[in-house]
Amino acid sequence: MYDMHKPLPESFGAGQSAAGSNADRDDARHDDQISRRRLLGCAGLGAGLFGLAQHAGQVEADTQSRAEVPRRESIKITKLETFVLKNSWVFVKVSTNVGIVGWGEMLKDRSTTCAAGAKQVEPYLLGKDPRRVVHHWQAIYRHAFYRGGPVLTSVVSGIDQALWDIKGKALGVPVYEMLGGPTRNKIRVYGGQGDAEKGIVNAFKIGIRAGGRGAHRYVENPAFVGEVTENFAKLRESLGPKVDIGIDFHGAVQPQTALLLIKALEPYQPLFYEEPVQCQNVDVLADLAGKTHIPIATGERVFTKWGFREILEKKAASILQPDVCYAGGITELRLIAGMAEAHYVPLAPHNPQGPCSLAASCQVAASIPNFMIQEGGARSHADLLKVPFKQQNGFLPLPTGPGLGIEIDEDKLLAQVGPPSKYPETYDSEDGSVVDW
Repeated sequence: MYDMHKPLPESFGAGQSAAGSNADRDDARHDDQISRRRLLGCAGLGAGLFGLAQHAGQVEADTQSRAEVPRRESIKITKLETFVLKNSWVFVKVSTNVGIVGWGEMLKDRSTTCAAGAKQVEPYLLGKDPRRVVHHWQAIYRHAFYRGGPVLTSVVSGIDQALWDIKGKALGVPVYEMLGGPTRNKIRVYGGQGDAEKGIVNAFKIGIRAGGRGAHRYVENPAFVGEVTENFAKLRESLGPKVDIGIDFHGAVQPQTALLLIKALEPYQPLFYEEPVQCQNVDVLADLAGKTHIPIATGERVFTKWGFREILEKKAASILQPDVCYAGGITELRLIAGMAEAHYVPLAPHNPQGPCSLAASCQVAASIPNFMIQEGGARSHADLLKVPFKQQNGFLPLPTGPGLGIEIDEDKLLAQVGPPSKYPETYDSEDGSVVDW
């Protein structure tokens, strides 16, 4: 039975350097974890066929002894619980008959609705084997008459994370090992402006504001555009050319003003323009993308492979930012990454949420070849984890604990449960009309 209170083997807690002996130690640890790689190593040394078969049997035994639950042992889902926090984060906990539990997160925008939606799926999951992750994804998504939508895909996303967490814990390996193994030695992250100014990270993004407000008018005047540009120029000068600075339009800018800002900011080479317009009209986004050499990034409000297909086909963005709590979970992000790779497009996963969101995103980042940078990786989440995240020099080490690689402190979590905070309501200060924030 899995002991939820034992320490994880080498969790996210320690930083990691990119070069030399640390990388070698990473490789050594990884070789110990992957029995198949040891098998191939013996073959490469010229072992005879009989000796190879003997080694394979020993490797199988070694792998089985390290697994938390033997692969043929029955595991059944016994309960699904949801937790809505005061900051509007939504967690899902899936329990099993063998004592292993899995954790995931859902969209925070419709927190109580998502929590109710997950409970509605519980009768389907009860008694099922949690290790059939993709099968359950398909059943939850396709057994609804109406496909997709932010609530359904958020429910699927949270449950998907929790099931991958259980499967990894049952086998005693991180999720990325089940997705083909690591493609890198560490995970680049970005934080906020303050993090960059303190030297904690070397990448961050800023919003668009001037005169105390965002760019919500259809055509902003030269004074507004000039102030935004001047502010960015000062940042570039103070931090230097080696710090990556993205600009988040947040989908709150009208196309007419977006193009003015895009052209004015180009000389300072932002890392990307994020959501220069809302994502409902991909043709408008593609038109803007065709008029600048700065990468367009989008995806935090797009869900499933079907949503990202049109963006890729129309070349509306050259950086994708799917959210693991919204786009379809680990299962779907891996597929979106494969589609994007065929278009030479990297992923910079969106993450304004909690520790499960970051941990699940890191499992994807560790396993795909076209990962670019992870949002929210400068947060430790010490207020929810037994072993907090710890980035070093703008990177997180690869997780080595089983499943998502984290352990939720349930006492800390329960202390934060309560009515969720509301999203801001924003209006034009002059005429009172609704504006995006």
